[in-house]
Amino acid sequence: MTPMLKNFPAFLFAFLLALPLLIACQKSATPKQEIRFGIAQAPLNLDPRYATDAASERVNRLIYQPLVDFDATSKPAWILAHGEAINALDYKFTLQKKVNFHNGDALTAHDVKATYDSLLSLKDSPHAAEFANIDTTEVIDDKTIIFKLKQADTNFISKLIIGIMPKSLVEKSHTFSHNPVGSGPLKFQSWQHDLKLIRTSDNQLITLQEVKDPTVRVLKLKKGEIDLIQGDLPPELVKHLQTMPGILVDTGLGANYSYLGLNMQDGLLKNLKVRQAIAHAIDRQAIIDKVMVSNSRIASAILPPEHYANSDNVLIPYSYNPTLAKKLLIEAGVKLPLKLEYKTSTDAFRVRLATIMQAQMAQAGIELEIKSLDWGTFFADVKAGNFQLYGLTWVGIKTPEIYAKAFGSDYFPPNGFNRGRYSDAQLDKLLAEENWPAVTQRIHTQLPYIPLWYEGQFVAMQENIKNYTPKPDGNWDGLAIIETSATIARQPQKAQLQ
Repeated sequence: MTPMLKNFPAFLFAFLLALPLLIACQKSATPKQEIRFGIAQAPLNLDPRYATDAASERVNRLIYQPLVDFDATSKPAWILAHGEAINALDYKFTLQKKVNFHNGDALTAHDVKATYDSLLSLKDSPHAAEFANIDTTEVIDDKTIIFKLKQADTNFISKLIIGIMPKSLVEKSHTFSHNPVGSGPLKFQSWQHDLKLIRTSDNQLITLQEVKDPTVRVLKLKKGEIDLIQGDLPPELVKHLQTMPGILVDTGLGANYSYLGLNMQDGLLKNLKVRQAIAHAIDRQAIIDKVMVSNSRIASAILPPEHYANSDNVLIPYSYNPTLAKKLLIEAGVKLPLKLEYKTSTDAFRVRLATIMQAQMAQAGIELEIKSLDWGTFFADVKAGNFQLYGLTWVGIKTPEIYAKAFGSDYFPPNGFNRGRYSDAQLDKLLAEENWPAVTQRIHTQLPYIPLWYEGQFVAMQENIKNYTPKPDGNWDGLAIIETSATIARQPQKAQLQ
């Protein structure tokens, strides 16, 4: 050791040796650039036992993890656990890996039991009826749980898509709705005006900012006040974004089913000819061509034609024929014009679609009164059956059991999603047999819904955003891997320090 270093204070020498590492660590601790996601509608409920709106479902997919999800072909895929049928009534699930909740608790079979037992005990959960067939749940050990059913159900595994919650918090009646605790790739940070989530893998902050007006969302993207937007824009704004420097637009086929819901308890709408007339009074292709984003297509059933349940099943869409529609109304004994009330949200694009349909229906002798309501009031009216007609979209639907939940006689709210209170003994029989081609053909013939379209998907983002593509069902799973150029540039430095 040189004389200079020999007389150097030991603590200062150690400090100088550590200084490069301290500087590197300080750089690595620099917060990642916040990613701001502009959304048309904020989620309503982040408790997976209660969530039914699209925004809540999409966020919950990222906060929680289920036992089972679906692959690209809509078939079940293992997430937290691998399952198998022991016999016709008993199913065993074994957790596949060590997982912790965001509060640090280990996720075990006891949490799985607590989540599903709570669903069975809740009287007001819209998902409770789906699991009413569960007789008991039995924990064998921390990794293994057995579900015992009351009746055989060959589709039981595909139903276990509810996000798992910590037993300790379930037992304390924790308010998951606005303070969720899951084990997914994103964890809840805060929810004042904006919903803030943290990615557990790298502490990336992701902010979901509600911007209801589509034009304002585009302007905020243009000004750099938000980083990406997805869906819920009229095509002219999408085309405008495609010409905007510094903005990337990616589009793809959609699988979410838009429809007109009908109140089947209504004296007029009970008549099949009236429903047929409404179907023939809408020019779907004209609407798609003029006001929908690219890759939108006419729909005939809830599940898209490429779904595995639709093999060799051809459903011919109802053609636009206002003359035939008027003839059907006259045959039904309806005095023209037929006056109907249509409820929708205050979203400008949804109101525009309603206005176009109003003009088209007028040619068929139908006078459509549009009533636009704030989302909360509108959705409450739909669930309560307080409507004649309404417009909504089924989002993220993967299994053909949706036909039972939406149209089965035993699935009136709160036991399911048959909000139009449709009841048909022949359809119930086909549903029990799980004869899906016959089920969809019967629904297509009887028209408890008026099918509209599958909206094309798109995302528009700042050019520094990477690793995000639109999904056919419009989910936000890309937030689990989304990056910015600044984040990517820091990755080599981070890898060097590990």
